[in-house]
Amino acid sequence: MMNVRALVTCGAILLALARSRSSFAAGTFSVATYNLENYLNEPAGHRRPKSEAARAKIRESFRAMKPDVVALQEMGNTNALLELRASLKSEGLDFPYWEHVSGFDTNIHVAVLSKLPFVARRPHTNEVFLLNGRRFHVSRGFAEVDIQVNTNYKFTLVAAHLKSQREVPEADEAELREQEAIVLREIIDTRLRTNPNVNLIVLGDFNDLKDSRPVRTVIGRGKNTLIDTRPAERNGDDLSAPNGHGPPRNITWTYYFAKDDAYSRIDYILLNHGMAREWQTNGTYVLALPNWGAASDHRPIIAGFVAEDR
Repeated sequence: MMNVRALVTCGAILLALARSRSSFAAGTFSVATYNLENYLNEPAGHRRPKSEAARAKIRESFRAMKPDVVALQEMGNTNALLELRASLKSEGLDFPYWEHVSGFDTNIHVAVLSKLPFVARRPHTNEVFLLNGRRFHVSRGFAEVDIQVNTNYKFTLVAAHLKSQREVPEADEAELREQEAIVLREIIDTRLRTNPNVNLIVLGDFNDLKDSRPVRTVIGRGKNTLIDTRPAERNGDDLSAPNGHGPPRNITWTYYFAKDDAYSRIDYILLNHGMAREWQTNGTYVLALPNWGAASDHRPIIAGFVAEDR
């Protein structure tokens, strides 16, 4: 028999699904990821609080995308997340469900906002690895939640923010990032072993390019290879691959690095093969807004899905 707590939880999930039925009557939903660049409500180390103008631009980005689930990187403390959630609700975007993961880094964190109920949470807050004989912690941890879209469809979301390319005295930043990627891949493999039929999304700021060792590690090889959704701007481009080889030459950058005056794609939405069968490419894009940089040094990306197993 189910205990009282399980019955209450089950009832709350059913009520949430009933309330959201009209929003998801079309049987589709969207998932986004967005690095908010220090969304802090108070100073933390060398990081300054987010300005009101930047917060307003972030909310504008949310209103333009209208995501059903969004993974956030460089989120401040829980109060900062709840402030963002309340501000979005006042502007018509209600995210009743949220997750905030605190890792070894005490200043910035990974978080998830969702219109859809969580049926399980598995935060990874104390992951460690050895590098050159020294023990290191994964800086930001990983969020892992199971999300129920409707009575027949759910998926697992794993959100990450890998080590930045900023040099640190403790070790080589690229080696640290690769080791964090190995830990993330172990979490992915564990989930796929536990439930081979899972619908899985792995997303976030990986801080490296598609062909780098960390990103290739996360994507993996063989039957459990993840599929890169490769969102691009909706700017009118309708290009096929040049000479029939490689990806099309559309605009996919997500990050501006001021020091090198460089634009690159370091934010990803990756899918396992089960989830990829529900993926809607026409609902997948990089958000391109005027004055996007007032919000963050990253641009958000979003992918659409059909809410039924195919």
